[in-house]
Amino acid sequence: MTRITRHYVDVPLPDGQRRRVHYRMAGSGPPLLMVHQSPRNSGEYAALMERWADHFTCIAPDTPGFGQSDPLPDIADINDFADALVDLMDALGLPACPAYGFHSGGIILVTALKRYPERFTGLAIGGYAIWTPQEMAIFGQSYLPPFQPSAYGEHLVWLWNRILEQSWFFPWFDVRDAARLPGAHADVARVDMAVREMLDAGDAYRAGYGAVLRAARDIPPPDAATPPVLISAYDGDPLQTHIDRLGDMPALWRAQKCATPADHQALSLDFLRALPQAAAVTPVQTANAGFVGIDTGDFCGLIHWRGDRGAGVLRLHAPGEELAAVPPGALAIDLPGHGLSDGWAGAAPTLWAPWQKLIDAVAGHFGIGDIRLPDTPKGDPALLFPDLSPDRYGTHLIRAWQIVRARHFFAPHHAVGAAQAIAFDPVHITPDYLAREHRALLRATAARALCESLNTR
Repeated sequence: MTRITRHYVDVPLPDGQRRRVHYRMAGSGPPLLMVHQSPRNSGEYAALMERWADHFTCIAPDTPGFGQSDPLPDIADINDFADALVDLMDALGLPACPAYGFHSGGIILVTALKRYPERFTGLAIGGYAIWTPQEMAIFGQSYLPPFQPSAYGEHLVWLWNRILEQSWFFPWFDVRDAARLPGAHADVARVDMAVREMLDAGDAYRAGYGAVLRAARDIPPPDAATPPVLISAYDGDPLQTHIDRLGDMPALWRAQKCATPADHQALSLDFLRALPQAAAVTPVQTANAGFVGIDTGDFCGLIHWRGDRGAGVLRLHAPGEELAAVPPGALAIDLPGHGLSDGWAGAAPTLWAPWQKLIDAVAGHFGIGDIRLPDTPKGDPALLFPDLSPDRYGTHLIRAWQIVRARHFFAPHHAVGAAQAIAFDPVHITPDYLAREHRALLRATAARALCESLNTR
């Protein structure tokens, strides 16, 4: 199977600051830029990247404010997102190349092509929205409500149902038979993935998604000289009917309806392969954060790290947590099954030896001799870290929130009584603080195993 790697690059800003962008990469050969839809992240293209990596070096960034990419510093419109994409291409050292985008990713790309036609050899777009004034008014009123964490996790109930029901109705809030979609599902894994992506974006989703919804949909006139563009949409895609709204397009543009998502992807791939290609490049990446591939036999995958590559100290987080602010002279990692690192191939080990082997391999990679192990949590690992597997009704989200809140009041969190009460910092129970801990706990699929293994040292 094709290996997808993950990286960061720092994009210069006009004020001298830098905006960090996370991107995925797979394959070899000519570069292909892939721009995801909102409010998703580049992870939605993982399966597609694995297939298209036979033909391209697929480069898929998280757009500003989504995934692990920093948001734009100011309230932005679609032109700012298009400019940010081209700035990213500059930072990566990408020449003019083909690009692919689905839904709102296509809106960003078409805007970028209109502003910088010399940077693209052509675009393949999955669905291109042409909203009526009435539709725009509806979206402006209801589609992007504020999304802020609340003290007791009420926001999680709304979020789960909003993501679940967006495959039932379009727009998601239009709960009428006339607004039903043919592809309704209750696919727990799909819903949970989209929920986690929304949790990463937070309220910044409104800036990126809103810029796309408000973007002008002016197709270049028929006599415009632009690179080629293919717009296609499959049966069941709510934007397939918008193919009929495109009107006259430039000579090198074409639009096509197709039957299935696989048909759309095949059409797009054939189109992209026929475009002029750029020479292979090695994209730039930042020096103080990234992902390193580790293979110990027990573990084979990517480990997320941040800090000083020449550090003398490797810092490790506790079970259920993830790397945080890294002090000077240190490097920190997310352990397997935590944070942004990959998980164990099978069940996470409950003995310390495989964890120690993995830690030693990371330390050896960076030439670090001083390893700072975390404290072992007190209590029964099964009660400290209960099963938080996603369920049909999203109750795992609420359970995780109750855990991160209660553990600031009691130790262990599951033993509520005067004898277990502990002092707490009021800052640590603010919704924003709890939201960060909540995301870490949800990602910590190996927390119980790590806790058990620490007890075997």
